[in-house]
Amino acid sequence: MTDLIRAPRTTITPPPASPHAPRRDASSGVARIPRAFRRTAERIDAATPAERDRAVDALRALAVLGVVLGHWLVTALVADGASLRAASPLGEMPWLAPVSWVFQTLAVFFLVGGHVATRGYESARARGVSYGRWLGARLARLFRPVAAVLTLWTVTAGLLLLTGAEFGTVHTLVKLALSPLWFLLVFAALTAATPLLARLHPLWPLAVVLHVDLLRFGLGAPAWLGWLNLAAGWLVPYTLGAAWTRGELDHRRAGRLLLVGGAAATSALVAWAGYPASMVGVPGAELSNLNPPTLAAVTFGLAQCGLALLLRERLRRAMRGPVVWAAVALVNLSAMTIFLWHQTALMATTATGLLAGRLPGLHTLPDGLGWVAARLMWLPLFTLALAGCWAAFRACERGGGRRRGRVVRTHRPSESAATEGPRHV
Repeated sequence: MTDLIRAPRTTITPPPASPHAPRRDASSGVARIPRAFRRTAERIDAATPAERDRAVDALRALAVLGVVLGHWLVTALVADGASLRAASPLGEMPWLAPVSWVFQTLAVFFLVGGHVATRGYESARARGVSYGRWLGARLARLFRPVAAVLTLWTVTAGLLLLTGAEFGTVHTLVKLALSPLWFLLVFAALTAATPLLARLHPLWPLAVVLHVDLLRFGLGAPAWLGWLNLAAGWLVPYTLGAAWTRGELDHRRAGRLLLVGGAAATSALVAWAGYPASMVGVPGAELSNLNPPTLAAVTFGLAQCGLALLLRERLRRAMRGPVVWAAVALVNLSAMTIFLWHQTALMATTATGLLAGRLPGLHTLPDGLGWVAARLMWLPLFTLALAGCWAAFRACERGGGRRRGRVVRTHRPSESAATEGPRHV
């Protein structure tokens, strides 16, 4: 990463250290960080525009990492003879449902996405950039990495079937690997509709979700009607992001109302209306809160968005640290690569582990706390496998026309900058 943006350097001569002052050596917290990384972090920090809202990047990073960790914790591939089948600790231990409340962070991603898209579109219009150029730049950023995932898993699935793997096993693996794509399709559709959604009040899509659930759960309407919520449900946080852009959510009162109201509504729906407590899908469950989104998932998302809005100022203060900010910037730069490849990293680790036999927490049934403890021990290896995927495929996300290693865009006019606006993609 030596070709990061070269920001002007200012030489500062520190005052002589007191002989009684604590030494800044390898035993102190910040000094443990390698000097090269600290210097890189300081350059990233210095090159970041002062007007950039770093809380936006922090929320996106938290949302992406929440989804990744959530999937790694609740996705089990159980080795059953020569086949693999998907299972979930939430199915065997439903009292672990609160784990899903922490790591199911999709609403925060849509909140940030709506905020960034509406702000970016307004900025593009002010500069005279056409809707087509603006949308093309944003969709290219979303879908550039997808081709690599589709190609690899098409080849892998074909090879597995040719070598005699059971169709059920191949179907399970491909379904897990490509499951993140539904999110991209919904997000892309909402992004394309941004000019129409910029002024839409979140209560309208919330009312659609409410009525759809009343029809299908209360009046016996056909189950397919629930798929209307796939758009309406995620429209709620997306339009909240647009309201954020309009300045309607600047006061902490709005965040408190969303947090308290959303939490109260979700609790009531789970306690008295029969909605599942888990906010993620559970294999074999009669009803899923996500597939398609239910009213409980949407009200839970309102609570998450409220908490995110309340945390903005704290996150801004935390992002003043160059090292923390550099880490967040790097996650944002590779957000789609991390999102698209994290399940592949889990499956690669699982397949490699089979060479040593059925390993606890990796190939065994998730039926007790022993499995949970063992799964936690596998997380570093999942992370290492994801790092390998990141190293191999990060170029797909950045595109061929950008300098490698660039984290923060300089203020030089270019066609890409004109179409994308500030780098909050």
